[in-house]
Amino acid sequence: MNIAVFCSAADLDARYTAPAREFAELIGRGGHTLVWGGSESGLMKVMADGVQESGGRLVGVSVEFLAARARANADEMVVTRDLAERKAQLLERADAVVVMVGGTGTLDEATEILELKKHGIHDKPVVLLNTAGFYDGLKAQFQRMEDEGFLPLPLTALVFFAEDGLGAMAYLEESAGLR
Repeated sequence: MNIAVFCSAADLDARYTAPAREFAELIGRGGHTLVWGGSESGLMKVMADGVQESGGRLVGVSVEFLAARARANADEMVVTRDLAERKAQLLERADAVVVMVGGTGTLDEATEILELKKHGIHDKPVVLLNTAGFYDGLKAQFQRMEDEGFLPLPLTALVFFAEDGLGAMAYLEESAGLR
């Protein structure tokens, strides 16, 4: 399975990096491919290292203005013109999407993927990995959107909130018929 992961390129503390490393190892040991932003820094590097060291493949999708920070030893690296093309390539190459902790770029990617799913442009499973309660506020906002009629489909049909990598992987493998 090709799993697109949206996450931060920032250097973060162990409360975020340790769970990311565990999830990356699950991807690699499961024989899956990480499709990610291609960066050789921060949480993106933690994910790529963990997947590669555990036997998984790496497909990076970088963007021209960040290409100098792209991982040199990825199995495949695509460089796009801009962020919009990057997001489209990440989604196109993925069988499933996982959103991990991140900043405004990660939030932008998450909301676009969810908006596309809401409109039926894709039907891929989407997981928000709620490490250390990072997405508790967003989860509450999404619940309010559903409760007040802003979502045309149930929240559970749009996104799955996982508290850890094991829960995320179980959901993804079940969605793909691998369990």
